[in-house]
Amino acid sequence: MTQDNGYDWQQLERSAQEPVWVGTDAELAQLCQRWRTLPMVALDTEFQRVDTYYPIAGLIQLADDRACYLIDPLSITDFAPLTALFAEPSVLKVLHSSTEDLELFQHCFGVLPNPLYDTQVAGGFIGWGFTVGLQRMLENALGVQVGKGETTSDWLQRPLTQRQEQYAALDVAYLPAICRMQMAELESRGMLPWLQEEMLALLANAPDADASGEQYYLRFSQMAALPPYKVLALKNLTAWREQQCRLRNVPRNRVLRNQTLLDIITRWPRTTLELSRVPELKRKVLREDGETMLGLLKNAADTSAAQVVEPIPRPLHVLWNTRLKRLKLMGRERAQALDMAPELLLRRRDLEALIRSGLDDGNYQLPPGLQGWRQEVIGDDLLVQLRRFEQ
Repeated sequence: MTQDNGYDWQQLERSAQEPVWVGTDAELAQLCQRWRTLPMVALDTEFQRVDTYYPIAGLIQLADDRACYLIDPLSITDFAPLTALFAEPSVLKVLHSSTEDLELFQHCFGVLPNPLYDTQVAGGFIGWGFTVGLQRMLENALGVQVGKGETTSDWLQRPLTQRQEQYAALDVAYLPAICRMQMAELESRGMLPWLQEEMLALLANAPDADASGEQYYLRFSQMAALPPYKVLALKNLTAWREQQCRLRNVPRNRVLRNQTLLDIITRWPRTTLELSRVPELKRKVLREDGETMLGLLKNAADTSAAQVVEPIPRPLHVLWNTRLKRLKLMGRERAQALDMAPELLLRRRDLEALIRSGLDDGNYQLPPGLQGWRQEVIGDDLLVQLRRFEQ
């Protein structure tokens, strides 16, 4: 990254007291033209997601080498200049804990900021802790204290209060300085390529990989012992709920809570009256969707014999309790030697996927999450240990 005299966090902190409001297409286009010439910009969002499935953008914050800006998504209509900035390969986009921001960008604009730098993930590589919040990171790294007073504000109201504007701007004011501090440490440790791999994976996983909801049922490990027809019904019912939530743009709980959904599968109602007795089933849902849900159950019972459905993973055998402890210890010891967060080096989902890959035949294979930089650091050694278990 190009080093220059800009991105001074104290200057940006002062700018955050009176951030630049960007409320027209012309203003955004002019600024984006300049931002595309810079080595990096910092980004954040404020949104509302109370009664909707998708987030509603209330504000987009950006810091460059001079000032902090508040982009108003409620008044701007042409976001093409912003999406061009997001796609500009020469401009690093710095965010903190970016998952929800990426979801908003994907939904609202259909494009993700790339190349991406997440200061929270980067902190895990260099011993700053795992999933550290921005407030604590700023206090530890810069000695700056930032309040949380406006976290639950109404970001769709206009005009925003001065406190809201200052709070939002401060969320990006310090990110360029944090990024530079971290990158220097990452480079000195030889970990910068590791972070770049992690950012590519984060971007690849940001789009909704299961838009149809067909895989949602696999999350219910407590239902692994269900007979095949009920597994099929669970798959179809959860997929229907996911699709309806997206179509209606309402939260999952507005249609069916997870527990209500499982109660339906367990009780297996055959009539509207029986369905009405399922705890916490909303009357509106019963009235409008009851016949559809009963139809899904009946269809699963009638067709399950002819359909092959991926089984819900069963909990690992008690034999694995001791083995898991040994594998996790390997991860902790390796992470400690590297002074990085063990949760980042060896994630539970990757470890479990590795174990399940060889449960039947002992032919263990590294899942995607344990390939790349993790394969050299810990993955190959995990394979060796797993083979020892089999001896």
